Amino acid sequence: MRGVVMYGPGDVRVEEREVPQVVAPTDAILKVVASCICGSDLWPYRGADATTEPTPMGHEYVGIVEAVGADVKNVTVGDFVVGSFFASDNTCEICRSGYQTHCVQRQPGAATGAQSEYLRVPLADGTLVATPGMPDADLVPSLLAASDVLGTGWFAAVAAEVGPGKTVAVVGDGAVGLLGVLAAKQLGAERIIAMSRHADRQALAREFGATDIVTERRDEGVARVKELTGGLGAHSTIEAVGTQESMMQAIRATRAGGHVGYVGVSHDVSLPGDELFFSGVHLHGGPAPVRRFLPELIDLIWTRQIDPGKVFDLTLPLDQAADGYRAMDERRAIKVLLQP
Repeated sequence: MRGVVMYGPGDVRVEEREVPQVVAPTDAILKVVASCICGSDLWPYRGADATTEPTPMGHEYVGIVEAVGADVKNVTVGDFVVGSFFASDNTCEICRSGYQTHCVQRQPGAATGAQSEYLRVPLADGTLVATPGMPDADLVPSLLAASDVLGTGWFAAVAAEVGPGKTVAVVGDGAVGLLGVLAAKQLGAERIIAMSRHADRQALAREFGATDIVTERRDEGVARVKELTGGLGAHSTIEAVGTQESMMQAIRATRAGGHVGYVGVSHDVSLPGDELFFSGVHLHGGPAPVRRFLPELIDLIWTRQIDPGKVFDLTLPLDQAADGYRAMDERRAIKVLLQP
């Protein structure tokens, strides 16, 4: 089968790989219908994360079940499924509390290699959710978004305690930040401030529910949010980047007693203890327990109440994955969908 492999910074290739097989009785094998390139894939692509050996890429996927292990009960051959980027049993005490990314049996990167024609998913019963039937083609991008970026943006909004009457600020205008805007709107936020300097992303943020756009960054961005909120700051702030600058911008844009939901993969973030101590701001986040939200998100998509697939502004065949990486790296695309 064909699959995307990263050899080092800027070096992405599509090559022949072995077709995965059932290894454990809890496995499922999927024929991938669609996968995509994640913003987090750009960290190693840009050299910010080391690549020490050729690495199969991709952790976002939807597909059709081709085979299952003997112990798999919740999905069957022929099901169209959406899965999380963490494998979890969805039955342990931690999973039942809604934190499947911290499952006692968790397997981080379990679906690594999803940018391919076939995929092995461990702990299939706890990781995969079947859709009510075979989806219409136009729903596939939205269902694919649910496998990571929608679920991650949704978790960020929940972690930030977004709700009716709240003012929400969103730091980051990639797919996760934009879908954080969508989540905030769905959760009833009264005002949503999207922080973005790119016209195409600003337009999509407004389509998803943003009421205000702030183009400034760093201290100037914080000052603008404070100006828009009577000097107090946002009730809820979503941090969807993962840098020192974005985290401090999020904390400083949040009012005392407010909440920051952070989901940007952390890169060299260090919090100043004194400032945090006196800020009165709550922090909660980390790797999103996407599996927790999948049933609800699939229903919202299936019933066409939301259309998160709009974050995919470039669709390419799998063989052109390297072009997709370049387009996202150069900010010519928000998010690239790959079709095997």
